[in-house]
Amino acid sequence: MKPIKSLEGKRVAIIGLGLSQVDYAIGLQNGRTWDETWTINAAAGVYKTDRLFMLDPASRFFDSTDAGRQTSVMTRVLAEAKHPTYTCELDPRVPKAVEYPLQEVCNATKCAYLNTTVAYTLAFAMWNKVAAVDLFGIDFSYSKNLHLAEAGRACVEFWISKMMEAGIIVGISGRSTILDMNVPASNKLYGYHRLKKPLVAIPHEGNFIIGPYAEINEQLAAKGLKINEDLAPPEPYKG
Repeated sequence: MKPIKSLEGKRVAIIGLGLSQVDYAIGLQNGRTWDETWTINAAAGVYKTDRLFMLDPASRFFDSTDAGRQTSVMTRVLAEAKHPTYTCELDPRVPKAVEYPLQEVCNATKCAYLNTTVAYTLAFAMWNKVAAVDLFGIDFSYSKNLHLAEAGRACVEFWISKMMEAGIIVGISGRSTILDMNVPASNKLYGYHRLKKPLVAIPHEGNFIIGPYAEINEQLAAKGLKINEDLAPPEPYKG
């Protein structure tokens, strides 16, 4: 398989199953648009999807109940999908199944650290040279539940770093724990958060504005902006 030329330079929304997926819906309601929307597993049962990523074999859903409550949703989505469904093996029960281009992606990105479906999705986006991705429902852990944390966060943050280094803009829902997006701006810079006037680093037009919280808010206010701490309406991080 070769990279998809039509994806080069495009902006893509990627939706997972975490709580911050709500920010995609809020974004749509506030006029945001994307060239394509990609979904992870059962998120395709809710959101209009251009590409579905389901790196498990389809047999996990059709021949077992290992996926729990996702099982019935996934068997319906996989059987009825009209969009490409990227997976690890072809299955006649998934008419739109596409075998994930594993060798091509690993060789192009010089990396095979892929331990979650989201990581495969980000690697696919990088291989196709998209200009920007916005992540929703990609949470992995929850600040108010010390016992709930999904595996894969480190791998996803690793791929986000690779994408940023490649010049791809990465937006992340402000509700997500990825890259500490849900941490108040005044607490993000370790050490500096202990100062009497904690410093904040706010991304703006491809660079960071760094300074005391109040002063940065004044600078942003002059541009008609503000440090977004209330998440209403949320606007994904631009980094």
